[in-house]
Amino acid sequence: LPLSQLLCSLPQNPKSIPSESTRPRVEFHQRVTNSVTKSTKQKMASQDEEQQQQQQDPRIPKISSAIRVIPNFPKPGIMFQDITTLLLDTKAFSDTIDLFVERYKGQNISVVAGIEARGFIFGPPIALAIGAKFVPMRKPNKLPGEVISEEYSLEYGKDKMEMHVGAVQAGERALIIDDLVATGGTLSAAIRLLERVGVHIVECACVIELSGLKVCGANLIPLAALSITGRERLGDTPLFVLVNSA
Repeated sequence: LPLSQLLCSLPQNPKSIPSESTRPRVEFHQRVTNSVTKSTKQKMASQDEEQQQQQQDPRIPKISSAIRVIPNFPKPGIMFQDITTLLLDTKAFSDTIDLFVERYKGQNISVVAGIEARGFIFGPPIALAIGAKFVPMRKPNKLPGEVISEEYSLEYGKDKMEMHVGAVQAGERALIIDDLVATGGTLSAAIRLLERVGVHIVECACVIELSGLKVCGANLIPLAALSITGRERLGDTPLFVLVNSA
């Protein structure tokens, strides 16, 4: 379905009383929205200011221009952010890794957790450069050893993220890496999974942020609608991105 049709079932008139079918959904995202605390909003404002300064780096526009946008893929209404063209540009790819390394080197990070699949592209070189181990966060039934898992919501249905038991230890400091954040669902699952075993999340980092969308339950909806962004969904965990795409 086109993105415009993936809307929450909210009443068109904000003064109208929700029907029985829409009331649970309205109450759900009201609860989620209320859960975003004042301190979290202040932290996000500070992050926004910091990233505005970061984006003055002359390398950022070149990285952004190296990312190809493909409309209506994988389905109508989706503007797909294609990083394969970034990988073909050796200078832009190198600059991408360098920007992350410059930010995280010297922060006593011992774990770089990469989210399947494109987090596996950016995570290992960053981990090697900052002297950390790389831990893959995989889809179900991909890891051969004993795993722990965390469930998260998709647009329709649910999925799981898994990590090998013993890959990380309580008290370690971790960076979570992915190529893109939209609804924040997979990043949130990775945060919960690592925190369950006592790991401290220093920050989540992505190359691209889709900033023109919010999330209601598992659905993407227009930014003006009543809900929260993928960034807000991460709560108190900081998020750093290089490129903002509306």
